[in-house]
Amino acid sequence: MANPITIQTTVKATIDRVWQLWTEPEHVTQWNNASEDWYTPFAENDVRPGGKFTFRMAARDGSFSFDFGGEYDQVEEHRFMSYTLGDGRRVSVTFTANGDSTDISETFDPENENPEEMQRAGWQAILDNFKKYAETR
Repeated sequence: MANPITIQTTVKATIDRVWQLWTEPEHVTQWNNASEDWYTPFAENDVRPGGKFTFRMAARDGSFSFDFGGEYDQVEEHRFMSYTLGDGRRVSVTFTANGDSTDISETFDPENENPEEMQRAGWQAILDNFKKYAETR
């Protein structure tokens, strides 16, 4: 398997607010897309070790949808989470308070079907969409 990929951003919001917007399903459905052509019509998120999550990802034109999901391995509220996706890939997310801002660093194992740069760009686009959503709430 290829080396893990790390993406990052800084959000102008407190860590409490960032955690809330990142984990609550009603917020996940508002930001979890890489482009305007996609959306998340359904999200379920049990944020605790052993808890499971499912985010339905769907093309707005109805042509395609899939469930993005997995199980949490570690959760340290307001600081860190790691999870294993349904296909066995691992993801970790670190949240670091920085005054009234929060630094987010996300590391994921790439899949083997798409080029790494495409995956990095897609995950970064979702993270950028989260930043935009969080900073307008």
